Amino acid sequence: MTLQNIVVIDPNDQQLNILQKIIQSDFCRITAIASREDSAEARSFAARHSIAYDTDPSAVLTDDVQTAFVFSGMDAAESAQRFPGITVFPEEISTLYFRLIEREITHLQTILSKSFTYEAIFHSVEEGMIGIDRNGIIQLFNDSASKMLGIPLGKAAGKPISSVIPSSRLLEVANSGHGEVNVKLQLPNGLDILSSRYPITLADGTTAGAFAVFKEVTDVIETAEEITDLKRVKTMLEAIIHSSDDAISVVDSNGLGILVNPAYTRLTGLSEKEVIGKPATADISSGESIHMKVLETERPVRGVKMKIGENNRDVIVNVAPIIVDEEVKGSVGVIHDITEMRSLMRQLDQAKAMIRDLESSYTFDDIIGGDEDLTIAVSQAKIAAGCEIPVMLRGEPGTGKGLFAHAIHTGSNRHESDFIRVSCSSLDMDSVELALIHFKLQTDELSGTLFLDEITDLKPEIQESLLEYLESGRVTAAGQPRQLGMRIIASSSANLERAVHGGTLSEELYFQLTRISIRIPSLRARSGDIPEMTEVLLAMLNQEFGMAVHSLTGSALKRLQSYEWPGNVRELENVLSRAMILSEPGSDILDEEDIIRALSSGSELTAAQTLPEKRTLASLMEAHEKLLLETALKENGGQKVAAADKLGISLRSLYYKLEKYKLI
Repeated sequence: MTLQNIVVIDPNDQQLNILQKIIQSDFCRITAIASREDSAEARSFAARHSIAYDTDPSAVLTDDVQTAFVFSGMDAAESAQRFPGITVFPEEISTLYFRLIEREITHLQTILSKSFTYEAIFHSVEEGMIGIDRNGIIQLFNDSASKMLGIPLGKAAGKPISSVIPSSRLLEVANSGHGEVNVKLQLPNGLDILSSRYPITLADGTTAGAFAVFKEVTDVIETAEEITDLKRVKTMLEAIIHSSDDAISVVDSNGLGILVNPAYTRLTGLSEKEVIGKPATADISSGESIHMKVLETERPVRGVKMKIGENNRDVIVNVAPIIVDEEVKGSVGVIHDITEMRSLMRQLDQAKAMIRDLESSYTFDDIIGGDEDLTIAVSQAKIAAGCEIPVMLRGEPGTGKGLFAHAIHTGSNRHESDFIRVSCSSLDMDSVELALIHFKLQTDELSGTLFLDEITDLKPEIQESLLEYLESGRVTAAGQPRQLGMRIIASSSANLERAVHGGTLSEELYFQLTRISIRIPSLRARSGDIPEMTEVLLAMLNQEFGMAVHSLTGSALKRLQSYEWPGNVRELENVLSRAMILSEPGSDILDEEDIIRALSSGSELTAAQTLPEKRTLASLMEAHEKLLLETALKENGGQKVAAADKLGISLRSLYYKLEKYKLI
């Protein structure tokens, strides 16, 4: 029952709070408050809500009042006699009634709140929604439906569905009680929609109406295309990961495995069942989980050596976090088999060496530097290119004697023929076999150039065959003289005169080979050329390593120029190689610290430093170099890649030196 024109007499603070809710809910109208003790709270409440107030109840119990609630010891029976037209409730009933009113208001507010929430959701969804009753009258009509139909909410509610969407079939669904899903329909304004219609069934099983949800066909198609694209991308990514030869593992943010590829299974020996859903430590034989480290630090970790799988395979692991919306969702690891990498590095280095020998065509322009002694050597070499007599190139190891020899060949009229380089230290055959090989290699009247590296290492019997060829142009093979036409260029880092005196080099051969003798200066004697040489070497190494280091700092260059360079240009190339490899990833400039690390990593000497008597500096250096090679191989179990890394030289340089000292 709705009450109006109510008077409240002697309310306390609790009743005033209930009155506040009554006023806010428009449940009834409070016309006056009477407080016989003149309560300040009651007076203030009445003033805030513009309600009449008095300390005498008789003053507010006027003829237009229907009900009075008394919350004190006021005699209700007496009041009823004095005010016969007013229903006066005594304190007990008034208190109970107010509690009931408060509960009703609270329940109503809850319903209204839920109603507002449902209505907000109803109007905020993108799909159009329309609901009708059993008679086909529209009872529900949301904002999206209004926009699609072009009909305001007020003009649709209460109208027959047949007048708004004649082909909606909502009334048929309400009558049949059977829904229709994803039916294409055209609205009166020409808009194509995809609609689903459902009957509204009450708890007793009766149908109270029907409800439709619909969306533009264009939106549905776009959504389907997006899903299709996502599936296509997912399929493509999975195909890429599964076809990769690199082992790949992915874990979630908790470090549990969620994906591995076949290469991972081949490398570790672990199946998907043994990894998926398991902690990231499941595949580790020794060491900590890099996946967990990355998840903790949210930073990538690269180049970590560890053992994984049932076979304790040595691997190098690179792991990076998977970040989505600035939050780490997991991590992905790429695992490289070191054994396979070493084999590939060996093959790659051998291939590079072959390519350099087969495809390189060095000219005098490739000889970098403006030093006076170097300029004289280049001038002499250019003269040698214009004639056919043998040439002797002299200089310390690594000064570029091979480069000079190739430039002489390129500058001669033999440049279209082959340039053949032979390491005399590795040549182990009799003179007949040598002649036959030469004959097979060069059969033209004007043939190529034979470069004999380190001529003092040539065996005496081969020296005789070579001398015969230099004197007559013929060699004897299988008892038959063979006329050949090769140009001979020789080199030596040893003291030729001492070699002749010691009997290791034929005196006649010495005179034949030194008709033109060119001495190539050491790198320490022309330190002013180092900046220009460094620029050229960096360009070459960038191409070889796939890096982009374009220069050195001033202090780094000074460090290079102050070094003695016992290995000359070859050592400079090796130092720059190590500096690039040891530098910070992504760095494009080498600083002094990079050079210091590169120099120190290539100078770990373990042999004694005493000088035997009657030994040249070159022979001492060679003996020491051979000892270092033997030690490096022994310490690394014969692994040449590890030995090259230990010595700070390329694998190509290591093989060259091993052949030179007959260690393979």
